[in-house]
Amino acid sequence: QVQVAESGGGLVQAGGSLRLSCVASGRIFSMSRMGWFRQAPGKQRELVASITNGGTTNYADSVKDRFTVSRDNAKNTVYLQMNSLKPEDTAVYYCNAVTPVTTTQTSGYWGQGTQVTVSS
Repeated sequence: QVQVAESGGGLVQAGGSLRLSCVASGRIFSMSRMGWFRQAPGKQRELVASITNGGTTNYADSVKDRFTVSRDNAKNTVYLQMNSLKPEDTAVYYCNAVTPVTTTQTSGYWGQGTQVTVSS
């Protein structure tokens, strides 16, 4: 079983920055694809950014050039650096870990989420 826990959310003014952290337990973190998702009130959960075990990153168009996802396999941690924050970035941010189970199967795990609120 993989445990996933986010931290680093909070209240920030528009234009400010926050860095979210996500620690995932388990020896296979380095083999896992990690993702950051967010869900605003009344909206569906959406992918913000992801990073593969090889370091390939992917971003939603709405956060490109403002957010950066990175990982430290030695610390079992993935980060989301958020700059130039906008009120529309306000949401609960969730960390997701997709870990290999077999050569063809994976399992996904979610954290509890961390609130990010951007004031105008």
